[in-house]
Amino acid sequence: MLSVYLPQDVCLERRAIAPDATALPENGIWFDLVTPTQAEDKLLERHLGIAVPTREEMLEIEVTSRLYVENGARYMTATMMCQSDTETPKTTVVTFILSGRRLVTVRYDDPKPFLIVGNKLCRTSPSGATGETVLMELLDAVIDRAADILERIGLDVDQVSHDIFEPEEAGTSGARNYRSILKAIGRKGDLTSKVRESLVSIGRVLLYLANEADIMKWAKDSRGELRGMQRDVQSLSDHAAYLSNKITFLLDAMLGVVNLEQNNIIKLFSVVAVIFMPPTLIASIYGMNFEVMPELKWQYGYLMAIIMMILAAILPLAYFRWKKWL
Repeated sequence: MLSVYLPQDVCLERRAIAPDATALPENGIWFDLVTPTQAEDKLLERHLGIAVPTREEMLEIEVTSRLYVENGARYMTATMMCQSDTETPKTTVVTFILSGRRLVTVRYDDPKPFLIVGNKLCRTSPSGATGETVLMELLDAVIDRAADILERIGLDVDQVSHDIFEPEEAGTSGARNYRSILKAIGRKGDLTSKVRESLVSIGRVLLYLANEADIMKWAKDSRGELRGMQRDVQSLSDHAAYLSNKITFLLDAMLGVVNLEQNNIIKLFSVVAVIFMPPTLIASIYGMNFEVMPELKWQYGYLMAIIMMILAAILPLAYFRWKKWL
């Protein structure tokens, strides 16, 4: 699908291009390709005189394959978060192409910042908006989105910590679902690593733009905005690293709690075995088939054996409690 954003008074008008179109509007400043067909690729290439990268080329991880100049156009491929609000978050690659004053975006998923920026520009946009303006809006939205995700992860991690270390207050005493807690830790760790990957990628794009700003003759305000976004990315990367360390600590703590619970169960079985060992010994002795056993013919022999077995069970239990082993 190919969409073009055209300047209209104080906003941008989004216009969907038909699959069989043979020409594009001359005044378009943002061309958004979503899972493009070969015909859409060719149409955009003829209109702008640039090469649209394939999905395989976008997935390459070398810096030289993601940040480069070709035929006067600057290609920047970044990894972005996608479906972060679902149970299956993932990352997706997006290529930004600055060709003159126009921006081309190539993507195969629908990251939320694109929807946010698209709706915003359709309501209002800066006067004299260009592809560079749209690019800055998109990068700023990506950074804001990453910050929101990290904030949510922080709250969820605090809740997991509360469930592990204060189960009584959390209302889960005696019936904690360790499997669900471990799954929650794993999901938050996976999401945090994806956010860090996205931030590292966006940071490289910002550094590339900062180095190219002089050549592209960007205004001083735009350069200052770039530096501000670089600081934001750095601070968010540090926060993501902190969350990763905290998640690792919680995982170790959770495994330690599980080991303690398992040890308590084993201890209980061991105590029960020790308690029943002396009564078993007494019952075994009086279960022997020897003829000369004075207690066998004694009137109170059975009662004596029962009392001895009860005392043999109570005494070890009392000793364990006195030692505070139970």
